[in-house]
Amino acid sequence: MQYLKFYIESNIKALPFIGSMIRGALGSSLKSVVCINPSYECQTCFASNNCLYYEFYEEKNRFLNYRLDFRLNQKNIEFKYILFNEAISKYPYIISAIEKMFTQKGVGKDRVTTDNFKIFYEDKIIYENGKFNNIKITPKEFVETKKAPSIVKLNLVTPLRLKRDGRFLKPDTLDIKDILLSIIGKKAFFEKASKEHIEQFPTVAMKNLNFIDFSRYSNRQKKKLKIGGIIGEMVINNLTPQTYNLLRYGEISGVGKLNSFGLGKIELENLE
Repeated sequence: MQYLKFYIESNIKALPFIGSMIRGALGSSLKSVVCINPSYECQTCFASNNCLYYEFYEEKNRFLNYRLDFRLNQKNIEFKYILFNEAISKYPYIISAIEKMFTQKGVGKDRVTTDNFKIFYEDKIIYENGKFNNIKITPKEFVETKKAPSIVKLNLVTPLRLKRDGRFLKPDTLDIKDILLSIIGKKAFFEKASKEHIEQFPTVAMKNLNFIDFSRYSNRQKKKLKIGGIIGEMVINNLTPQTYNLLRYGEISGVGKLNSFGLGKIELENLE
C-alpha cells in the first residue's frame, strides 16, 4: 500500500465532529475543479469512469482510495487528507479543491471562508497566503516490522462502526477479532490480494469503550443519518508480528465504515 498524507490547518472554528462538514464542502469544491460535463449531472455523464469526483462521491459499495483524519472536539478546523494507491497521482486536484473550499466555496452551513489556512506535506508548506509552493511529493509505502510488543493500548479516536452478522457492534460486543478482520478486508482491497488468514488472534486484557453519536445530512436521501460509533481504549495482549502489523496498517487505512468521513481512526500505544 502506498499513501500520501497532507495536513491542513485553519482559523475556522470547529464543530465537535468535523467529518461530514469537511467531506461535503470538499466534495462541492472538487466537483467544480474536475467536472467537464456542461450538465453537471453525474449519473449519465460520459466521463464518469475517469472522474475523481465520481469515484470519491458517487460510486457505491466499494472501499475508497482516500480518508479524512482528525480528532474530535478541536478548537479550529484541522485535518489530514490521505490518498491511497491509484488516487495518489490525482493529488493536485485535491490540493486545488481544498484551496477553493476555504477561499471561495466556504465551510459549514454558514459557508465560512478564510485566507488564513495552510496546507502541509510532512513539514513543508505547500500552500500559504494565496501561494502554492513547488514541493517534491513522494508517496510513502507501508513497511512491516518483524517484531511486535507483547502488549499495546489500542485507542479508538473517532467513532468506529463495525458490523458482525449484519448488525452494528456495541461497546460490550466489540472484540479485537472484529477490528483485525475489518483491516484484513481493507488490506486485500488496497493490495489487490486475497484476504490473509490470521494464525493467532491476540487477547483483550481490558477495554473501556463507549458509544458516541453524531449525525450528517444526506443530500441524496434528503434526511439526517446517524453516524455514531464506538470510542475508547482496549489493552491488547499476545500480539504476533502479523497482528501487530495489521493494527499498524489500520492506523493508516482507517478501520470499519465511513473512513471518508473521518470515522475509524485508531492509534497504537506501546505499553511494554
